Amino acid sequence: MQNYFGTGRLCGGACKALLCALSLHAGGEVAAVHGSPPERFSPPPLALKTEDGFSVPQTGHVFSFPRDHGSHPDFKVEWWYVTGHLFGPSKERFGVQATFFRRAQGRRSIADAGVSSGAQVSPDVKGSEVARFRSDEIYLFHAALLEVSTGRFIHSERLARAGWDAGAETEWLSVRVRGASLKSTSPQGNQSALRASIRDGAAFDLLLDPLKPLVIFGKDGVSRKGDSPTAASWYLTFPRMKAGGELFLEGKTVPVQGEVWMDHEISSSQLTGEQAGWDWAGIQFEDGREIMVYRLRRKDGSTDPASALTWVDKAGVTTEFGAAEFDWDASGKWKSPRSGAEYPLPVRLKAVDPATGRQEQWTLQPLAADQELDGSVSKVPYWEGACRVLKDGKPVGSAYVELTGYAGALGRALR
Repeated sequence: MQNYFGTGRLCGGACKALLCALSLHAGGEVAAVHGSPPERFSPPPLALKTEDGFSVPQTGHVFSFPRDHGSHPDFKVEWWYVTGHLFGPSKERFGVQATFFRRAQGRRSIADAGVSSGAQVSPDVKGSEVARFRSDEIYLFHAALLEVSTGRFIHSERLARAGWDAGAETEWLSVRVRGASLKSTSPQGNQSALRASIRDGAAFDLLLDPLKPLVIFGKDGVSRKGDSPTAASWYLTFPRMKAGGELFLEGKTVPVQGEVWMDHEISSSQLTGEQAGWDWAGIQFEDGREIMVYRLRRKDGSTDPASALTWVDKAGVTTEFGAAEFDWDASGKWKSPRSGAEYPLPVRLKAVDPATGRQEQWTLQPLAADQELDGSVSKVPYWEGACRVLKDGKPVGSAYVELTGYAGALGRALR
């Protein structure tokens, strides 16, 4: 299967801060929001549907939890994404990634899905039984583990169609792909359990608990990704979660504690035809703040004006900056011995710190150079890696960085 999913997620926002906090059903919190900055990016109005009949995220949606932590079958593409930094009892350090993708294959009914998959459906067969043979949705799971002391990077991909081997609930968070799972453990869906193995050599079993309110990126609750009326998403993030549990590595069990970043993005179309890929980072500073930043790259190498950088302060309040207000470049390159792609690393990021009003510069330094997922199933290699954050040469935080489209443009994958 080629280019069906792209590479992880475009964790992004539109180019302004949220105008107001969105109300919730069933309790829960949403981060407060600063006032709107000047207009920087003016995409056309949103379409209601894509050409193939899938829904497009609309402004003013009233998010309801745990419902909106679950699956959204009316949308074509959806993912749940966890990355983080974990530490063992002897100060062992690990980077961990787990991403669950759902992609709809077409607007079919359950009965149609059963027939198209070759199932023999009799009139008295119940819908739940037919659903076991569905071919209208496919799922992909990516997992990776970095052992920092040795530089060992283990990763794997799994592919399954909806039914016995994969699926996602619509009323709460519960997604599974061939033994890997991410499930709510609390009534509102904020706490969750992540369990997965990576080939035969590693596994993790983690409990995740938010340390800050949920953040919803984008103008009026919609994150625009380009000038197409369908290039948009609903983008929900827990930017800092406490993680605890166990890693299993080469026959050893290591108790771990740390912090992770968790995204959930719902869309039917992400990239436009002129975009080749993106550079993204989720940064967790030691002072309790975060940055989410992405640079959408056009095929001519320029930065798309839909690119954005968002600060999240200690209370979860967001301040967003547009493409012209930050600078993302690199101080070197790392070339993959497998894909041949050259990734711009380490990353240098310049932006204004809203707490001081001064422009600052940080270096996102990989904890190991080779953290490329080779796309053995998806056929889309990309670099997704654990980094330390340096300012004036001193550590000030941790980050995960994602670099996509360097082994080929991603346009078909996310349109």
